[in-house]
Amino acid sequence: MKRIIAVNSNTYHGFSLKDAISGIKAAGFNYIELTATKGWTEHVFPTMSLNELYEVEEQLIEAGLTPISLSGHTNLMDNNRLDDFIANIRLAHFFGCKYIISSIGEAHLEDQAELSDQKTAENIKTLIPYLEDYGLILGLENHGKHGTGKQLKKIVDLIDSERVVVNYDTANAIFYGEENLDLKADLKFALDKVGHLHLKDKAGAQKEWNFPALGRGNIDFKPLFKLLKESENNSPFSIEIEFREDGPADLAEVNQAVKDSYQFLKEAGFKL
Repeated sequence: MKRIIAVNSNTYHGFSLKDAISGIKAAGFNYIELTATKGWTEHVFPTMSLNELYEVEEQLIEAGLTPISLSGHTNLMDNNRLDDFIANIRLAHFFGCKYIISSIGEAHLEDQAELSDQKTAENIKTLIPYLEDYGLILGLENHGKHGTGKQLKKIVDLIDSERVVVNYDTANAIFYGEENLDLKADLKFALDKVGHLHLKDKAGAQKEWNFPALGRGNIDFKPLFKLLKESENNSPFSIEIEFREDGPADLAEVNQAVKDSYQFLKEAGFKL
């Protein structure tokens, strides 16, 4: 099964982008999702100088890592934040990304605005000309109040544009979704709109912040992989490991988790 498989640099939250690039490449990956999440992980950000952006670009080239997507979470229900997201679109274009990822609401800052699904869809429609100009696809991530694929698909259907897809996060569906969620059924419900996935494992209780290396949690990925293959959905994977609430012990633990995830996918039959 050949598909683009990246590692989200948010896996290295609390560490530098240089650490992320080094660890991701050392594990054997060739693609990266850059993170520009305000107030959380600002590995790249629109306020960086051109020289700083060029320096990041050189680090990526030297490591042989291709940026496939940019995680630029912004509250898309807040009209005052849309300009911030447009800046992230331009940032994603600078690095040659194909995808830009965002939740509907703010991912790690307190939401300042909430809208109905219809008004949220109208807000996001205003971004489509920018996505077209910069050749990007927006992946809306299931997160927070829109925690499942079923909930998110409603908004993507309302937007009705090939430029806007679901970014399905496997662990978020469990963490933010209803109790005892059938993960395969939820993914299947949204599958025709899924264009990018965050592969994230989940351990512990439903609401416990515990997202270990792939294969080290409770998610059975085999039926999900089978569903994607049978549906001929070859959307990119971006691995995200968010550890426990107190974070990883050190950089070595992060690097090992990335290596373990590589091995898990290799054993699952993916060509990396």
